[in-house]
Order: sequence, then structure tokens, then C-alpha cells
Amino acid sequence: MSAQETSLKVLQISTVCGSGSVGRIMVDIYHTLEQNGDEGILAYGRRTAPDGLNAYRFGTDLDMGIHVLSTFFKGEHGFASAGQTRKLIEKIREWNPDVIHLQNIHGFVLQVELLFAYLKTAGKPVVWTLHDCWPYTGHCAFYDYTGCDGWKTGCKNCTQYRKTYPYALFRNNTASNYERKKAAFTGVPNLTVVVPSRWLGGEVKKSFLKEYPVQVIPNGIDRIRFCPTESDLRDRLSLKDKFVVLGVANVWERRKGLEYFEELSRRLSESFQIVLIGLSKKQMKELPDNVIGLERSSSVEELAQYYSMADVFVNATLEDNFPTTNLEALSCGTPVITYDTGGSPESLDEFCGRVVPKGDVDALVRAILEEKAHPGKKEDCLRRAELYEKYDRFQEYVELYHRLNGQGE
Repeated sequence: MSAQETSLKVLQISTVCGSGSVGRIMVDIYHTLEQNGDEGILAYGRRTAPDGLNAYRFGTDLDMGIHVLSTFFKGEHGFASAGQTRKLIEKIREWNPDVIHLQNIHGFVLQVELLFAYLKTAGKPVVWTLHDCWPYTGHCAFYDYTGCDGWKTGCKNCTQYRKTYPYALFRNNTASNYERKKAAFTGVPNLTVVVPSRWLGGEVKKSFLKEYPVQVIPNGIDRIRFCPTESDLRDRLSLKDKFVVLGVANVWERRKGLEYFEELSRRLSESFQIVLIGLSKKQMKELPDNVIGLERSSSVEELAQYYSMADVFVNATLEDNFPTTNLEALSCGTPVITYDTGGSPESLDEFCGRVVPKGDVDALVRAILEEKAHPGKKEDCLRRAELYEKYDRFQEYVELYHRLNGQGE
């Protein structure tokens, strides 16, 4: 911090704090602020926060349940939780932060019209990081899987409201939600949209949020914890002479491409071994016999061992923003093959990864065979991962906060 700059108080608001990718990003930015001599406050709606943080939970389990029912039966996600949103606004007035940073604001915790009505009159710089597409659609968090572009014209004929999060099971209110969100989210003075990928930035510029400046700040990776790690996994799993193809997901929902790994298990020879992490017990029971399936690991150290043991990491995602799994693999020295989906290819270059057309299993098989014949070098993967050192990336947020307050360039 230069002599001319003064410390800032920055409030971050998100669904959860410390858990999930967005919750961890929130905490990492908090610590980056501390390192710069600034003050951070965290406000969240669900679960619990890690100890030792200046964190405030504004939500309740009961209110979340009511919000879920509102979504299911009325099709109005983001428009319940009025009481706890007013409670949060009163706390914001009490805190009087210099910057308000919105992370993930959907997830059954906030009444977005009330929050944005406050932001329009608060006189505070606002940063809004979009981790998915929900802010500018009438319903969906992602739409690439179905190829839908209804968000460009008002989401008038939604066919996905029952099938995709946030699951409006009994009523299609998508077109109305779109208009309400457009009215709420536009017209905020001094709001900057941040996106983790160039792809999402391009989509935002085609949406009703196009009035705002857009800055790309990629997600970061903890390269101290995700690093090449020795283990006895190959011996324990009898993989000594196998070419290991690894897939990892927090939840193997349909957009993550589990079906493509099942197809790979039929097409690849016995010299290959597919290992999948993050499966449910039901999914594990239904796996082909020649696929090793594991439940989600809460241990970063264990996950780094699997990334390091694998010969290639395959991301068969059909919808994604800027997946951190690609970064985790690279940071462990493992090359990545991904479908050309959203911002997934943006973390790769020709030396550490291969990009194949979305949903093209033939191309995916060829890419894996090519990787076996001409493997990427660990050094090239690690060099690419250096670009995503988390504190370097999150320092960009700190610089943005100060710039919005008239400090720095």
C-alpha cells in the first residue's frame, strides 16, 4: 500500500463462507485484504464460517426452507427471504464499508430486489463477481448444455425450469423473474462486474448487464497445497503399469459429463484405468466394473496425491465458467484434456493441455491416445499453473477496491 493510500473496509456477501469454491474464494480475498492492511467483513446466509474471521451469518435454516418452498411452488428464486435481507441491510449501514463485494447471491438466502434497491442509494462502490450465469437469466445458472439463448430475449419459453437448479418444480415464472431481475440489477451507480473467464465476460456483454464495466480476474489456486505429491496410490490401487485417466467433480451432475467417462471405459483398452472422484454412493454402484470410483474427498492433500498420480486429467464438462479442477491438476504437474466448453480451455496452452469439441467422444479418445503417445511435461504444467497463484489473482481484487475508491491508478 502506498503512502497516499488509506486502508479500506470491504464487505463481501455470499451464500456460504469457507465451503465450496466460492466460499473459499471469499475467505482467500479476506486474507489478502489483511495482508495489505485492509479490513474485511464476511456476510453469509448458510452453514457456518471458519473460526477466527470477522464473519456474520444473516440467514437461518428456517428461512432457507421457506425460500426453497417459494422456489419450488411459486418459481420465484431470489425473491423470498425479505426479513433477513432487511436485517443484512441494517448491518451494512452499521458497518459502513468502503466497498461492497457481492459474490454468489443466489442459493435461497436473499431477496435480491431489496438488496439492490439499497445498493442503488447507498453511495458505495459495488463489485459483483459472477460465478455463473444466473444473474442475467430468468432461471438457469448455466445454459450452454442445452444451447439455449432465451436470456437474450427475455426467457419467455423456458423448458428447463423443472430440470435445472434452482428447480421451480410446480410453476414456470421464468419470464417474470427475468424482468424483475433486469429491473433490480440495472441502474446501480459505480458497479463493476468481475468474471473469472473471458467467455463469461463476452456473455455478460450480450446481456442486460452490459451497461457495467467488466473485468476478468481468473480464479486462483493454492500452489503450496496443490503441488506434485508422492504417494503409494498406484501400488494400493494396482495401477503400476496403467495409464491413469482422472476425473474430479464436487457433484457429478449431468453437465459434468459422467456419461462420457462411461463411454471411455468401453472404448479404451485394458492398459488404461479411469479413476473418478466425487461420486455419490448410488453412482458408484452403477459404475462399469473397469472404473474406479471414489466419493468426494475433503482432504486437499489426498486430492493432490490423486492429481499427481494420474497421467492425464480429463474434464468432460458440458457447462462451466472457469473450472478450478483444471488449475488443481496443472498445479500438481498433470496435463489436462477438456471439452471446448465455456471458459474451461482458457487455463490451458498447447504445452500443458488439449481441447476437443464439446461432446465429441471420438475426439476425446484420440486426445487421450495422443497424450499417452506424446505426454505433456510436468514442468510445462507447473509453469502454466504459476499464472494462477491465488494471492496474485486476489491481489487484483484489492487493487480494484482501491481504484474504485480513487486510490492508485
